[in-house]
Amino acid sequence: MNTHFRSRTARGVAVVSALALTLTACGREGGGGGGGGGGSASPGITDDSVTLGVTTPLSGATAGPGTCTVAGVKAYFGAKNAEGGVEFGDGKTRTVDIRALDDTYDPQQAKANYDQLKNDVFAMTAGLGTPTNRAWRDAAIADEVPQVLIMTGDPLFSDTEESPWQLGFVPIYQNEGEAFGELLATSSEEHKVAILSQNDDYGEGYVEGFKSAIEGADNIEIVDELTYEATDTSVDAQITELASSGADIFFNAMSVTPLMIASLQKAQQLNWKPSWFLPSNTSSPGAILEPGGAAAYPGIYSVSFAKAPQSPAFAQDEDVVEYLAALKEHGDYPDPPAFPHCQWSWMIGATLEQAFGEMTEPTRENFMEALRSIEDFQAPLMLEGTAVNTSEEGQPAVSTLNVQKFNGKGYDTVESFG
Repeated sequence: MNTHFRSRTARGVAVVSALALTLTACGREGGGGGGGGGGSASPGITDDSVTLGVTTPLSGATAGPGTCTVAGVKAYFGAKNAEGGVEFGDGKTRTVDIRALDDTYDPQQAKANYDQLKNDVFAMTAGLGTPTNRAWRDAAIADEVPQVLIMTGDPLFSDTEESPWQLGFVPIYQNEGEAFGELLATSSEEHKVAILSQNDDYGEGYVEGFKSAIEGADNIEIVDELTYEATDTSVDAQITELASSGADIFFNAMSVTPLMIASLQKAQQLNWKPSWFLPSNTSSPGAILEPGGAAAYPGIYSVSFAKAPQSPAFAQDEDVVEYLAALKEHGDYPDPPAFPHCQWSWMIGATLEQAFGEMTEPTRENFMEALRSIEDFQAPLMLEGTAVNTSEEGQPAVSTLNVQKFNGKGYDTVESFG
């Protein structure tokens, strides 16, 4: 099922024009890190190179996907640098350098990392996490530092009025939740749904999208709904209570890898075997589903917009072969990735290159205008039917996705539930 959901609150505005006006106004007000106007170079860029910053979890519970956020973008630009660099719209060819710092998924550390990087990098990109990216969003706006193509589904980052220097990359949480609800609504059978969600904007967004899609569906009933904290070390109590609900569908909006594995294992211990709906960032076959024993369940569903290297269907795919070779040589990532974030950050590199190619001035303002003008870009590794579009108000760079079902090794795209 290929799905393209738009925010119900999206404004019908001319995004690029509005952004240009906003950025021009910001430039006149003289933000802390925006660089001079009139084409004078912003921090982090010279005639020969541009430096990008990343703050992301490289240790702790989310280190697996966090490490991938750096590996993919380093691999992409490492390969480009080896070929001589990236050609910019101003006629200069520049190498692209990546400076990445570990925030351990801690908002306070993420803000400290941003403060350390902001005067030396041209833009911040690729970092994982809603609370960690939110921690320095206001500072990035005040400093006029791009915080773009970041890995959070928080819709705030794709609102050009509220966040003029930001842009998310992955589909917003509401998009994913709504996709699951739309799929479930295709079923002709009656279903009882149990919900467990992270007690923050991440979890709330998924649940909001899911509920909006099943509204009015007489065959679907939510029988129990609980939350957990991202800092929790166990959700056994929640799984035990939800198992007693008799639900045959489990909507688990969880972002923490160890907790997702433990949830899969605990439900089996309780002999509760519903069909699961899992977020894209915690649905890895190798890192999560196999250790969690997902094959015991009648169906595990997730969403994707990226080709999975571990899937036999893409084993010889030209994009995948090139990507895996670069990931090993330039991304310091020798094994096939267990998390999709490596593929996503590779796509981020390609999207950044598109924006660089449209820049006529070495400024952050001009970069934002160029980035916001990309339409229907089929980035390498994107699944058929998905594309990068950065000019849609209220939407991240990617808002198209496919609903998929776990087949024991990877995922197959599905059109209906069952």
